[in-house]
Amino acid sequence: MTLRDWVRVSARKVRHKGFEGLSDVLYDLYTGLWWLAWPIPRGTNVYEREWDVLVVLDACRVDLLRSVADEYEFLGGIERMESVGSMSKEWMAKTFTDEHADEVATTAYLTSNVFSDRILSADRFETLDEVWRDAWDEEADTVLPRSMTDRAIRVAREDDPDCLIVHYVQPHHPFLDLDERYDADPFGPALSDTAVDALRKGRIDFETFWEAYQDNLRHALDDVETLLSNVDADTVAITADHGDALGEWGIYDHPVGCLHPAVRTVPWTTTTATDRGTYDPATSDETDTGDEDDANGEDDEAVQDRLQALGYVG
Repeated sequence: MTLRDWVRVSARKVRHKGFEGLSDVLYDLYTGLWWLAWPIPRGTNVYEREWDVLVVLDACRVDLLRSVADEYEFLGGIERMESVGSMSKEWMAKTFTDEHADEVATTAYLTSNVFSDRILSADRFETLDEVWRDAWDEEADTVLPRSMTDRAIRVAREDDPDCLIVHYVQPHHPFLDLDERYDADPFGPALSDTAVDALRKGRIDFETFWEAYQDNLRHALDDVETLLSNVDADTVAITADHGDALGEWGIYDHPVGCLHPAVRTVPWTTTTATDRGTYDPATSDETDTGDEDDANGEDDEAVQDRLQALGYVG
């Protein structure tokens, strides 16, 4: 976003929301200062660790994963690791680098995160499957975990890539089980109110937010459990692209370039997987819930709408 764009959006916020809009502008200015940290090389690139399958849980805090760990046998000791990014687009840009070009070339990356459209080039990967393009659930305004699991099992069985990354969008909001949805309003993504915005503004209490955050994580982990019984891998690592700040240092969500430890610290745990054939994934036609992309990729307006649904300024 350019300075002119920021001024225009800020004026619209104040015009449409009054004092609340002014408060949003001041908060945006504060979090925007974290942009200064973007060039600082920090964190551990996932390619520096050993794994055959990497499960990425978008916006999963360490304490969040630990809070449900006793519900899942495959979650053992959960370590802390510093991520290379504080936002998905930063994580993508700083993970799939020239330094790791050889490993990237043997990777099948399946992602439900829309930022792949802006950051990644398919010719660098063995497979780049942007599942969000044709499996976006319009009612839930996100990609459901089962769509990711179905695609991952098919790719693992049919292609057997050296490296398989399955990037679930959960537990990132929107929260599937939160009765009152805090979707983007009609003024555009920069004016959207997500569940995290609602927490910041006191419209939802922390306990309700945390329970919904946990439930959203369980949706993904239930499917990870299915994945682990239907692919073969000596080492499956489970991690996150970034965490989420929930009020620490006055920060909420995960501003790009942020060095806040609640945002930059992610979980890391490993397990194994054995294809016991307990599940047959749906075919591509059965899992496609959105419109098929044309050869030139997703229309920019549709990409913007889906980023908006996730609470991002595209």
